[in-house]
Amino acid sequence: MKTLICTEPGNFEYNTAEKPVLSKGRAIIKIKRIGICGTDLHAFEGTQPYFNYPRILGHELAGTLVEFDNAPGFEIGEAVTFIPYFNCGSCIACRTGKPNSCVNIAVCGVHVDGGMVEFLSVPSASLLHGEGLSFDELALVEPLAIGAHGVRRAAIEPGEFVLVIGAGPIGLGTMEFARIAGAQVIALDINEKRLQFCKDRLQVVHTVNALSTDIAEQLKEITNGDMPTVVIDATGNLKAINNAFQYMAHGARYVLIGLQKGDISFSHPEFHKREGTLMSSRNATRQDFEHVITCMKRGDVKPTTYITHRVIFDAVKQEFGNWLNPANGVIKAMVELY
Repeated sequence: MKTLICTEPGNFEYNTAEKPVLSKGRAIIKIKRIGICGTDLHAFEGTQPYFNYPRILGHELAGTLVEFDNAPGFEIGEAVTFIPYFNCGSCIACRTGKPNSCVNIAVCGVHVDGGMVEFLSVPSASLLHGEGLSFDELALVEPLAIGAHGVRRAAIEPGEFVLVIGAGPIGLGTMEFARIAGAQVIALDINEKRLQFCKDRLQVVHTVNALSTDIAEQLKEITNGDMPTVVIDATGNLKAINNAFQYMAHGARYVLIGLQKGDISFSHPEFHKREGTLMSSRNATRQDFEHVITCMKRGDVKPTTYITHRVIFDAVKQEFGNWLNPANGVIKAMVELY
């Protein structure tokens, strides 16, 4: 089978490998779609934390089930996706219902080789039924689950003002699920085209350009002087993360979905007087994946509108570098295999 390996930052190489052989407790998927996410782009740039080369990227995946062991309820040939965070099942996080933050986690395409292949072996326990969704939709369940998990961490109450920083795919999904939770969403980004996308496609009423000199004043006006009671970062940008502490209302929750390599810093007195809550949000759980699939089936969220670029597998090496250029307007690139 053909594979695509990121050998080092800035370089891909096509290669051939043996098709995986079925083993105990595993399933083999014929890959049909690969969504390109920020992790893949950062790995290509050389800026992704906890990353080693060479690595086969790809964890936003959908395909057909061709073989399996111990996957009751599944059928050969059905469309599937899967939860790409392979957990140990025995550490403190797994024992307390937090497999998404497993001590020994192996994320597909990050810690172990991922889905830029024709056939992929995954744990049978990670499989998810396609539920009648298209391959495009199924490949987008995972990034939406990231946002859905962050929103669940925030415990949003209907009517709250929720500021989402970053209008990339993860931020867009976070906005969608904040809206579904009943929030009044505010989008903050430096890219005016993406803010317009939020207005036109996601019906986000309130947008603020992060290059403005009066961000706090705009947020006060939108929130009737209160400031947002939930702030969610989906940028992974250190400056954006640090700046956002000043946008918190008294009693607010701040959730970090984005990840970066450095140390965050903030004024302890300012944070303390607000009795602020700071949380990280890592990956997602089966509950989040199932919530996303349910919302997609109901039409509450239509992530295929995020797809701006589409290529066949054989063209990924040639096109990948272009997706890093903001001028090309990439929101979500989708790779097709047949």
